[in-house]
Amino acid sequence: MAKRQKKTRQKDTYHYRTNDSIRVPQIRLVGDNLKTLSETIGQSVEAGIYQTDVAKEWALEMGLDLVEISPSADPPVCKIIDYKKFVYDKKKRDKEIKSRTIKTVIKELRFGPNTDDHDFDFKLKHAKKFLEDGAKVRAYVQFRGRSIVFKERGELLLLRFLKELEEHGAAEELPRLEGRRMSVIVSPKKKK
Repeated sequence: MAKRQKKTRQKDTYHYRTNDSIRVPQIRLVGDNLKTLSETIGQSVEAGIYQTDVAKEWALEMGLDLVEISPSADPPVCKIIDYKKFVYDKKKRDKEIKSRTIKTVIKELRFGPNTDDHDFDFKLKHAKKFLEDGAKVRAYVQFRGRSIVFKERGELLLLRFLKELEEHGAAEELPRLEGRRMSVIVSPKKKK
């Protein structure tokens, strides 16, 4: 006999207090639907301070929920709305805001102080592609062992790298030595 799968509910990540979980004696009622609320209950309702029990009854009459929007206010701010729709809209807004944020990607290219021309050109081609795709490029020269005495070679290599990439991106700062690594970051130029 096959087992039934349990329906899993999505967790409420917002944790707003609703209906009976609101335990303060008075609330400040706000919202866009106060006019329809007035028509439903037969008396004039405006934004203001009301007894919590009265507001819960109004929400019950309308078939909606009393939701505590701002618990830290004095008295707490509440709305009479459909809670599931409210959470859905909030998730949708949060997702939209998250999608608008720009994610910076940093690609790294490693050179040695004695990097050959062919290797340099190969890595330069990759750097151009990364910059065209909108990613930043961190190029660094790794000094190993006694090669630290060739700091000038590493700096010249990175300056040559920056010169080759002038039309694709701009350096955020000049090459600098950090321990046994000399690095520079190149940002892509804005597309018109």
